[in-house]
Amino acid sequence: MAVNEKTRGRPQKARAQLSEARILAVAKALMKHDGKVPSLRELARQFDVDPMAIYHYFNNKNALLEALTVALVDEIYQPKLSEDWQQELRRLSLSYVTLLRDYNGLLQTMLSMSSNGPASVFTARYQTIIAPLGLPTAVARTGLHLLVDYLHGFALSVSCSHDSSLLTDDMLTGPLALICHGLLSYPTATHS
Repeated sequence: MAVNEKTRGRPQKARAQLSEARILAVAKALMKHDGKVPSLRELARQFDVDPMAIYHYFNNKNALLEALTVALVDEIYQPKLSEDWQQELRRLSLSYVTLLRDYNGLLQTMLSMSSNGPASVFTARYQTIIAPLGLPTAVARTGLHLLVDYLHGFALSVSCSHDSSLLTDDMLTGPLALICHGLLSYPTATHS
C-alpha cells in the first residue's frame, strides 16, 4: 500500500518553491491551456502538495480567482501619457481583446465574479488615456461602458466562432474610431 507523504497545512521547507507568484504562474498556464480556471486540487497536483498548501496562499477559490484575473488583466498595455490618446486607446483595446482571445474562458470568468478587481485595472488605464480630454465623469464613464461592452462582445464572438480567423483585429478599427469620435465630440472635450 502506498503512503501519501503530502501533509496538510502550511508547506514544509522541502516545498519552499511554493509561493503566490508561482501558483499564479502555473494557474495562468493551466488556464491558457485548458480555457478555464484550474481547481485548487489541480494546482496542488502540479506542485505535488496537498490542496491545503494552496490555502496557505489563497484563503479560498474566490481569492485565487481574484488574484489570477487581476494578474492577467494587469498584463494588458500600459498607456504612455505622451502619446496620441486615440492611438493609446486602440493599443489598450487590442491588448485587452488579445488577452481575452489567448485565455479562452477569462471573459466568462470575469463576468461571473462579484469582485471588480480586474475591471479596475482596465478602468484606470482608460482614465489615464482620456484624462487630457477633460470629460465630465458621467461622459467618461459612458464612454468606458460603451468601449468595454463592444470589446467584450467582440471577444465573445471570437470565442464562439467556428472560424475565429473571420474575426480579425482590423475589425476593431471602425468601432474604436467611432467611440473616439464620440468622446472627442463632447462639447467640453479639449481638442488635442
